Amino acid sequence: MRLVTHGDSAPASVNRYLLPQEHQVIMVRRHPAVLLRPVAEVFGGLILAGLLSKWLGESSGSQALVIVWWAWLLLLIRFVWKVAEWSVDYFVVTSKRMLLTRGLITRRVDMMPLGKVTDMSFQRSLLGRMLGYGEFVLESAGQDQALSTVPYIPYPETLYLEVCQMLFPGSNDDD
Repeated sequence: MRLVTHGDSAPASVNRYLLPQEHQVIMVRRHPAVLLRPVAEVFGGLILAGLLSKWLGESSGSQALVIVWWAWLLLLIRFVWKVAEWSVDYFVVTSKRMLLTRGLITRRVDMMPLGKVTDMSFQRSLLGRMLGYGEFVLESAGQDQALSTVPYIPYPETLYLEVCQMLFPGSNDDD
């Protein structure tokens, strides 16, 4: 299974980090579950702001009401920012290396050459199993690497098998 078809290409925000001799094999956006906490914060803040408005409205604290709703607006702006960040975060596996690109203003690109990977595993929490995401854990030969974990990976079993096939190619000979 190829997770990037031949006609697909990485967005410009990712493509600029690919070498001319590389071809992408896998390119996925991190799972939307990364947004669960910001969503909960916005809805929790909305409920709290509504309750405080009702309580403060009865005691005519209009200045306090303005502060409460401005605080909720800041939570909403933070949520929009997190969604925008999520939309540009990609996990890319090429023929030569793995990349994790993140960030809107400050761009961060973590990379590990495929040849340096000595061990790879994935783990899934209960919530990850229910929602369909996991975390990759990568190890290399006694070195600290920029890319050691990749959280919120969608369909981790499929990706795990695809990457393992690239790392440890088997022969097609029947012995």
